[in-house]
Amino acid sequence: MLIVLLFYFFQEYDKVGPVGWEFPNFNFNVSHHGDYVAIASEPLCLVGLDIVSCMIPQKETVLGFVQNFSSYFSSLEWNNIVNAGTCDDILVEFYRYWCLKEAYVKAIGSGLASGLDKVEFHNTRWTSISVKINGEDMREWGFWLSEMGKRHLVSIAKGHPRSATESYKRTLKRIDFNEEEYRMALQLPNVDFVSRTVEELISVLHPKVYGITTDKNNA
Repeated sequence: MLIVLLFYFFQEYDKVGPVGWEFPNFNFNVSHHGDYVAIASEPLCLVGLDIVSCMIPQKETVLGFVQNFSSYFSSLEWNNIVNAGTCDDILVEFYRYWCLKEAYVKAIGSGLASGLDKVEFHNTRWTSISVKINGEDMREWGFWLSEMGKRHLVSIAKGHPRSATESYKRTLKRIDFNEEEYRMALQLPNVDFVSRTVEELISVLHPKVYGITTDKNNA
């Protein structure tokens, strides 16, 4: 069954953000794979979202499948993937890294391209996730990775607006923020996913199909 997940980062922004700021860079990102569709939104930071289903195409082996993507990983990442353990462990480790890389490139407004092996992720048991680009620590980024349902992973990337591609920057209201402003936005508390089935969404958008009346006199 397909499930839609709504992920709202900006819920607390109006309570802690500077007076007079109303979502200066509101942006959102959507992803779907396997049984899930999801959306994430941000008021100031760039946001990227990716969902993966930990599966491989039919008639392919795990090692043969992940080998197709070896050029997208740094030597450190690749060693962690191929030495993760069983074939299933290798597949899940591969998708963890892949999910994060996808979230990052989507956040900056770029497509998958050469050079992703220079985007290297570090973690402590897949918490406290950080990234280095060309060996440089990117401290203005935050990453979160979670399990979602059976054999699905979801990642969120949040970054500084100045990291966006030039064409993406032109769609944003503000690029420059002082460190205090930006840190406050980056460290906003995340809220939980809200899940809805397709049937539940249809019942809201088209209530008559489900015999739901919106007439106040009949409420």
